[in-house]
Amino acid sequence: MLFKKPLIALASVTAAFLPSVMGAAWPLTGDVGCHDPSIIQEGSRWYVFCTGDGIQVLTSNDGLAWTRAPQIFLSAPSWWSKSVPNHSGLDVWAPDVQLYNNKVYLYYAISTFGSQVSAIGLATASSIGAGSWKDEGVILTSSGSNDYNAIDPNLIIDASGNPYLAFGSFWSGIKITALDKSTMKPTGQIYSIAARPNNGGAIEGPSIIYHSGYYYLFASIDKCCDGVDSTYKIAYARSKSITGPYEDVAGDAALQGGVTVLDSGNARWKGPGGQDVYNNVIARHAYDADNNGAPTLLISDLNWSNGWPTY
Repeated sequence: MLFKKPLIALASVTAAFLPSVMGAAWPLTGDVGCHDPSIIQEGSRWYVFCTGDGIQVLTSNDGLAWTRAPQIFLSAPSWWSKSVPNHSGLDVWAPDVQLYNNKVYLYYAISTFGSQVSAIGLATASSIGAGSWKDEGVILTSSGSNDYNAIDPNLIIDASGNPYLAFGSFWSGIKITALDKSTMKPTGQIYSIAARPNNGGAIEGPSIIYHSGYYYLFASIDKCCDGVDSTYKIAYARSKSITGPYEDVAGDAALQGGVTVLDSGNARWKGPGGQDVYNNVIARHAYDADNNGAPTLLISDLNWSNGWPTY
């Protein structure tokens, strides 16, 4: 996320969650400290990849009881500091994990707080369980010469089996571009699909799925990463075409700020966002007001009503 602050210490929560924001969350236990979760199931085992040192990983054999697994990167690839000179250490943002053509693709972002000098990288593996991740290098960069910020990547496979990468945070908003099936790197035009020109540009973290003839864009809007003072919300829009135009429930254009809020938090769970939608499951983080504002993993079933998502 663009205006990312150093994360509040990730919490190990052993008590089952209370019901979540707009519907009952899964009753998670164990180590559920996470920011910007990306969720996937491999066989019977669940994994969640999170922002943090070297990309943090949580795992569960039932999706409910979670433990922390080894991080992906133990040392920084040399291209990180070349692409983002002010970056140091192993801080990695907003990973996105997907299975495509019998291979696991893990996109992630390297940046620094408040900067547009950013890069999206890619690691691959034959399977998550096997590990042995291979660094595929830099995929996309941004600087002051671009109108976008190259963070918050999301791999989408369209209805015809073609890969696309959505990304973006603030500036001119959310973008999407086709990927080469061989290299899984961008090829061709970059399309603009959502922006908030009248709200300080506060939209980021795309997660796009295809459902019943539409592409649904889920995004995070407003202020992230400020603990219980965060005003983050999860919002959505949809389009018949993966490259847009996207519209909200009222028919307003997503490029003009037209998104419909799905989740704005509650008294306990502040600033929900960093969402990832996977097989009618939605994972996101929220700041736990009962635990010093710790960023915490929430998972719910995603339901549908009259062609629109709901918890």
